[in-house]
Amino acid sequence: MRVVLVIFGIVLAAAGGVLAYRAYFLEPSAAVVVTDAAVREVPNMTRVAVGLLLLLAGAALALLAALRRR
Repeated sequence: MRVVLVIFGIVLAAAGGVLAYRAYFLEPSAAVVVTDAAVREVPNMTRVAVGLLLLLAGAALALLAALRRR
């Protein structure tokens, strides 16, 4: 059971990392901010935040499942 939880945690963390990376760097921007000085594209921060939460949750799950508890 612990091995399954470690593997699931690693898969969850990897999926979260991929989601956050794609949302922040690769996918088209969610909004465009126009100011007097410049035009700036803003990524979809909701998807970035969800990806980072999945990354942290998966890493925590894998770590807690891998550590020995008394």
